[in-house]
Amino acid sequence: MALETESVTRDKLSLADTEIDWARLDKTRFHVIGAVLFTVQQALIHPTAVVKTRMQVADSRLAHMPGMVVFKDILRNDGIPGVFRGFGTSAIGSLPGRVLALTSLEMSKDMMLKYTQGLNIPETTRIGVANGVAGMFSSLISSLYFVPLEVICQRLIVQGLPGATFYIDPFDVARKVIKAEGFRGLYRGFGLTALTNSPAVALWWGAYGAAQRIIWRSLGYRDDSEKKPSHMEMMAVQATAGMVAGACSSVITTPIDTVKTRLQVIDDYGVARPSVLKTTKILLKEDGWWGFYRGFGPRFLNMSLYGTTMIVTYELI
Repeated sequence: MALETESVTRDKLSLADTEIDWARLDKTRFHVIGAVLFTVQQALIHPTAVVKTRMQVADSRLAHMPGMVVFKDILRNDGIPGVFRGFGTSAIGSLPGRVLALTSLEMSKDMMLKYTQGLNIPETTRIGVANGVAGMFSSLISSLYFVPLEVICQRLIVQGLPGATFYIDPFDVARKVIKAEGFRGLYRGFGLTALTNSPAVALWWGAYGAAQRIIWRSLGYRDDSEKKPSHMEMMAVQATAGMVAGACSSVITTPIDTVKTRLQVIDDYGVARPSVLKTTKILLKEDGWWGFYRGFGPRFLNMSLYGTTMIVTYELI
């Protein structure tokens, strides 16, 4: 009987165990296993990112096609390698950036939870605020690393489109961009990224933290309750909260992402260096206001899948 009780206890988690703080994390396991699992997760959703980027940058004919048609068009012309363009560079290059992002996220979240402990605010709000601030801080820090990597990957993805520059490899991208514009060319869209991604990431993590808490309570779980969720229940709730957060974020951030993507990869703007204002005006001229939602379908799918798979992987580690 004692063995049965012990087995049940091992299979159940207290509600507090669904939110692991930095002090309780095994850092080596978190980063090493995380690198493997996040690379697999990245591989699963990379084709949606390729389709999204192609639709945002291509001429109006391709941009107005359904995402699935664009996907089939890439497969027909370039085969499987076509839907994985830029993946190797992204996967390998993301490893140190991911360590930086996850470390800053967890440390800042832990600090915010300690700082807000004891304040007279609802627990759901406190969790949401802590996650949101941590996400915003992590995004600001990691943007310094990820923006140049994103510029390189985006340029590799759009190869083959009319007017796109040909590159041999990622190093060739960096060399040609630096030769044409200096190091600041690798930071095209950095200001837009820093100003928009941080609130967007804060929105994502805040929505995730609050949604997870709301779902738990709607299922009858409380911190002081004897009812404990199983591991499967925990993963299902986290996946649902991640999907909701990803879907909400994609609706709000797609226009900004469209401008940023075009700014990072399009060079044929005539005289002077590309700018946010010039990119926005050209997009408006080409497609009107609907142009800001180019690639929305693939991006919505990408962020929803990303939210689900990323958060389950993240919490599972």
